[in-house]
Amino acid sequence: MMWVLAICSLPLTAISQASETIALQETPGVPSTTQSDVQFESSSDVVTPSAEMATPPANEAADNLLEDTASKLFSEKRFWSLILVLAVCFSVLICTFRARMGAKVYVRPIAGLKAIEEAVGRATEMGRPVLFVPGIMDLNELQTVAGLSVLSSVAKESAAYENNVHVPTARSLVMTAAREVVQAACIEAGKPDVYNDDSVRYITDEQFAYVAEVCGWTQREKPAACFYMGQFFAESLLLAENGNSVGAIQIAGTAESSQLPFFVASCDYTLLGEELFAASAYLSGEPQQLGSLQGQDLGKALAVTLLLAGCLLITLVQFEGLGPYPQIAYDVLYHQILGRD
Repeated sequence: MMWVLAICSLPLTAISQASETIALQETPGVPSTTQSDVQFESSSDVVTPSAEMATPPANEAADNLLEDTASKLFSEKRFWSLILVLAVCFSVLICTFRARMGAKVYVRPIAGLKAIEEAVGRATEMGRPVLFVPGIMDLNELQTVAGLSVLSSVAKESAAYENNVHVPTARSLVMTAAREVVQAACIEAGKPDVYNDDSVRYITDEQFAYVAEVCGWTQREKPAACFYMGQFFAESLLLAENGNSVGAIQIAGTAESSQLPFFVASCDYTLLGEELFAASAYLSGEPQQLGSLQGQDLGKALAVTLLLAGCLLITLVQFEGLGPYPQIAYDVLYHQILGRD
């Protein structure tokens, strides 16, 4: 019964509110009000802030958004780092442009790369094959890519002498890339018939299973020249000592500093670190690669200069009687140019 009375009272309430509104509008001297105004006045204890008070101006919000975005995209502490990066990039571009225009670019002789022709020629005279190991990592490693660039020159020399180069790989993608490299080198040497797919084989992804197969092949075939170019780990000494036991000329190259001592001790020539990455430009002699190499060397020279300047300044700060200038210069170099906290 209560629900029936409530429902029936709704039309009566609406009619009474409408009659009160009409009466107020017809009364002279009294401003007209709407239903929302009446409800707002009746609930005087509830205060709703205006739109101007609730939200800041649109221009101020946009400025704050731009400032937040700029602070996330660019840090003032790294301004000098940006300048140094741009300087290195411009040096690479300028050196590359000069090399392409015919400017002579000097690259110091690298003994291990100069010995490639000698090693391949000796293997051909002895009637024995050439072994090339491009490391055990995949193509996503720069050292593997650098090793394949050296493989191109080794395969070209082997094709010119009509000798066979054996390339065991530990990754399937490396096998595919190595086959393309060897085939292109044979075509470039004018001896496409020398190429054989079976000379570039996939062994296994397992590290020491791969090493066991390579060492077994070395003991059976006894190659006269062994090349190890790429990224190596614990297998480096096993491969190099096994090649040394059959009397082969061995040339190795890697950027893994922990494996360099083993290659130096057991190989005839070793490319140390950056020499492996410079091998492609050194062997190809392309102006674009030589110019890029020269530009990168300028960037390294800049880094060495900053390092020596920092060492000199930190040394001068320790001496008394030189005034505040060494400390000021050191703070500028350390906090502003290098962006250290």
